Amino acid sequence: MSAAYTAEAIATGSGRSGHTRSSDGVLDLELSVPRELGGAGGAGTNPEQLFAAGYAACFHSALQLVARQEKENIEGSSVTADVGIGANGNGGYQLSVTLRVGLPGFEHARALELARAADLVCPYSNAVRGNVDIELSAE
Repeated sequence: MSAAYTAEAIATGSGRSGHTRSSDGVLDLELSVPRELGGAGGAGTNPEQLFAAGYAACFHSALQLVARQEKENIEGSSVTADVGIGANGNGGYQLSVTLRVGLPGFEHARALELARAADLVCPYSNAVRGNVDIELSAE
């Protein structure tokens, strides 16, 4: 693969309680460990929120591409990504993802068809397929 674009970010400090910044400075965020993971919580974000935001945006873009190809108007559509983290039973951790595609005015079967087509196009989906449990639904 020849990369058309490469994003760069650096994490500093204490990992999940540190800081992250993109090379262009557009993303510049404090990180906090959620209470659910034994941290203090706080105003900072965390890797799971960042992954959820990126996945939702990427999947929505893939959905729009598929809709254009199929000449469907998906104005008002949305994608919500829930990213979970938990122990994998081998001393490490793993992620799970639930993607909820909102397509107002579409019959459930058609909405799910478009969502499944987007799943085949989305770079995030292609990157995690076979490694992360993904649940895909359409509303």
